Amino acid sequence: MKPLEDYLVVDFSQFLSGPSASLRLADFGARVIKIERPETGDICRHLYTSNVIMNGESSVFHAINRNKESFAADLKNSQDREYITELVRQADVVMHNYRPGVMERLGFDYASVKQLNPSVVYGEISGYGTEGPWRDKPGQDLLLQSFSGLTWLSGNASHGPVPMGLSIVDMLAGAQLAQGLLACLVRRSVRGEGGLVQVSMLESAFDFQFETITTFYNDGGVLPERTESNNAHAYLGAPYGIYQTSNGYLALAMGSIPVLGKLLSCEPLLAYTEVSEAFSKRDEIKATLAEHLRTGTTEQWLAILEPADIWCADVLTWDKLMQHDGFKALDMLQHVTMTDGYQYQTTRCPVRIDGELLTSPKGSPKLGQDNEALLQEIANLKAARHDA
Repeated sequence: MKPLEDYLVVDFSQFLSGPSASLRLADFGARVIKIERPETGDICRHLYTSNVIMNGESSVFHAINRNKESFAADLKNSQDREYITELVRQADVVMHNYRPGVMERLGFDYASVKQLNPSVVYGEISGYGTEGPWRDKPGQDLLLQSFSGLTWLSGNASHGPVPMGLSIVDMLAGAQLAQGLLACLVRRSVRGEGGLVQVSMLESAFDFQFETITTFYNDGGVLPERTESNNAHAYLGAPYGIYQTSNGYLALAMGSIPVLGKLLSCEPLLAYTEVSEAFSKRDEIKATLAEHLRTGTTEQWLAILEPADIWCADVLTWDKLMQHDGFKALDMLQHVTMTDGYQYQTTRCPVRIDGELLTSPKGSPKLGQDNEALLQEIANLKAARHDA
């Protein structure tokens, strides 16, 4: 059995952050019922992050909603609200990522749900928290990256702010919510108490930068400076960065500059004997190193650096990565199947428990595909409760 088997999650969330949290709970064995609007469903079904359409819907929806059930219901319809109320009564976890105040208006906020289900663990994700001047702003990933200062850490100094090429704040908030929900489930198993778990995307983005923000506050409030070229970390000294070679790219982490100079036969680097120069002269060191590395292939440099235990790596594209034995050994992909027979390949849960991979053959749900079965289940629940 997976750890969360027999746990029920009623998930009102949509887009990325909330569904990524419930995906992890589903991976751990929980039964996740996704509450969706009739006809349109989760907006993410048609919010295309690429021109890849899978079985009539967006690829991102399929990626984060596998292994879930779908119940289409209108939260403003009294009959549908009654159905959802019965599901909420039975839930171990209820969660959403609506803006502050929305669930209160709908009557499924924590206080209301707790009256129905006193031991419920309730989770919510907001964009900017429940208080303050930003609370009603849209919780969209690029906006949160920009507000949080994150975009000033990537790219070279002359390139201006550079966002990450992923919806990283959405996924961070989802991971934080999953952690909080699991913590409260542990507490409930020990003390019988439910609880409210609140996560904001903005706070998640701040926490993601704990290392750099701590440095900023303890460095007199001096802003980090990215290097002019080959920047990979706004604070770390040379050689930290990605460098072009004659046939690709090479990543170099921390290391002694003169040692690199000797190994690479790059005489100008031998002059930087002071450790502090890796920071005070990092632009000129990186420029020298970058020029030198373009004279050889990635394979040539790796053959020299790896045996010397220098932290370095090839910079792989997905096509090369997935042909590599190292990737294949992890068995990171799985095939899943939807109820209509449509199959697709996607990633699996990255966690192993007792040495076992956490996989499931169940793909993402069609909108409302579980309504009939759930309505029968709800009818049985009501009958049992009224007979009690």
